[in-house]
Amino acid sequence: MFSKACEYAIRASIYIASQTIEGNRVSLIDVSNKIDSPEAFTSKILQKLVKSKIIQSIKGPRGGFEIEKNNMEAINLKMIVEAFEGDVLYRCSLGLNKCSDLHPCPFHHKYKPIKQNLIHIFETTSLKDLIHQDLEDPTFLKT
Repeated sequence: MFSKACEYAIRASIYIASQTIEGNRVSLIDVSNKIDSPEAFTSKILQKLVKSKIIQSIKGPRGGFEIEKNNMEAINLKMIVEAFEGDVLYRCSLGLNKCSDLHPCPFHHKYKPIKQNLIHIFETTSLKDLIHQDLEDPTFLKT
């Protein structure tokens, strides 16, 4: 459903958030290894996450990547997806430009309730939700 960059961005954000809660900043290499992504690709993803104000980059010997603890509730999956995919959650499932309730594609009415549910899930799922679930029921970030 999403590009590899978006998938890795979500995984990286979850990992960085979980480490921030534990009081740690993480390096590019840490993130790359944890999400099983090439280092150069991970670097571009992290740069975009910083530019989108989802994560912070701290320079210096004790630097690294982190997420402001107070922002973890406010950062939702929709924000990450939109930073990498644009308005993909709102687009026609068949890729048509003029699809709408008034001018529907053949799949519009079947997919619309699913799309609305997906949008709701992405808007209401915060990084805080995901890392708390991770702490209660360990999950994994590698394929």
